[in-house]
Amino acid sequence: MKQTINNRYPALRKALVCLCLLMLLPVTAAAQKFALVDMEFILKNIPAYERANEQLSQVSKKWQAEVEALSTEAQTLYKNYQNEVVFLSQEQKKARQDAIMEKEKEAADLKKKYFGPDGELFKKRTSLMTPIQEEIYNAVKDIADLRGYQLILDRASDSGIIFGSPKIDISNEVLQKLGYAY
Repeated sequence: MKQTINNRYPALRKALVCLCLLMLLPVTAAAQKFALVDMEFILKNIPAYERANEQLSQVSKKWQAEVEALSTEAQTLYKNYQNEVVFLSQEQKKARQDAIMEKEKEAADLKKKYFGPDGELFKKRTSLMTPIQEEIYNAVKDIADLRGYQLILDRASDSGIIFGSPKIDISNEVLQKLGYAY
């Protein structure tokens, strides 16, 4: 029996069809313009960002100290309980255990309140950083519109950019647009 190419080599047939389709499609990728920004560089050169980070650091340390103080109280209660357990009645043991557990819960609740996913630190960071991020975004968007960029990538992120020509890096231009001469 004679087999045709279609039946014998289905993968080859598919590859040829794909190749033909690719050749027929207009090549528009060459006409697109790309640029890079280095967000770390931009943020390091914005004083408001540095001030916001310092403010977040201070409030975080203050809240962490509050949480640690409650945890220390719970540990002290536990150590005292262990030292005195042989002298305590059942009622006294139960009362001390409840006090220890309550103090530990209080510390955990405070930690969650300050540092949880929707905690005070997250809210504070959002309120301080969102205006800066929006200002940067608007500057990048204005430059993209002005220069006709279809895509602007952040060189500082983990996006897998191995090399980016300094010729297409618009970080300095973004800083200038924001009013920070570099």
